[in-house]
Amino acid sequence: MIKVVIIGSGNVAHHLIKAFTKSNTIEIIQVLARQKESISHLLDSNKITDNTNDLVEADLYIIAVSDNAIAEVSSQLNFQNKLVVHTSGSIAMMDLDSKNRKGVFYPLQTFSKNKEVDFHQIPIGIETQNDDDHQLLETIAKSISDKVFNINSQQRKGLHVAAVFVNNFVNYLYKIGNDICVENNIPFDILKPLIQETASKIESLSPNDAQTGPAKRNDTQTINTHLNFLSDENQKEIYKLLTKSIIDNGKKL
Repeated sequence: MIKVVIIGSGNVAHHLIKAFTKSNTIEIIQVLARQKESISHLLDSNKITDNTNDLVEADLYIIAVSDNAIAEVSSQLNFQNKLVVHTSGSIAMMDLDSKNRKGVFYPLQTFSKNKEVDFHQIPIGIETQNDDDHQLLETIAKSISDKVFNINSQQRKGLHVAAVFVNNFVNYLYKIGNDICVENNIPFDILKPLIQETASKIESLSPNDAQTGPAKRNDTQTINTHLNFLSDENQKEIYKLLTKSIIDNGKKL
């Protein structure tokens, strides 16, 4: 069994604990958590500590904390020449403290503690400094996921930006759509089949080929009708920006 210590107790740590617990390859021997009670339902209490000085020896230490805390946490580890990785999409591998061997274990998914995920369908990007560490990370990744990729820090940064567009920004557009529905006394559920169909299209079409709507058609009458309907200036500006971008994209083709 590969012995793993997880540092963190947020959404990513929560789901890694659950996924690793189901693996026959991995043994979680300890979790470092500032709020021990937040993961007490996932592990025996004797495996949880809130003190960096109490960390036990392991084959791998996974830092699953917020991006702005990764460098500080890695610098506070009181051991050397161990494999320490982080789970961030935007932080470079080299930002980890140099007293330990460095790597990245990046699960590309949106995580919420109360929403179950199938880890076997989650892509995991891995990066290390040497071949032996790479083999270890690959073994761990493949024990919980069917989609494991070698990806360097620059590629991962690009992937993370792309993920913000297709996940965070799209979800915010759902939020705007929901606000408009609420303002006009319309159930948001009416839009859900459209949302699902739009998402399913990219299984067989490129996003460019799947694009439809008034901006794609350059239907200025409908566009102006929508802009006149919107009273929220922020919504209006977002509508204008996205519409212009879609029209400009059509002119390039």
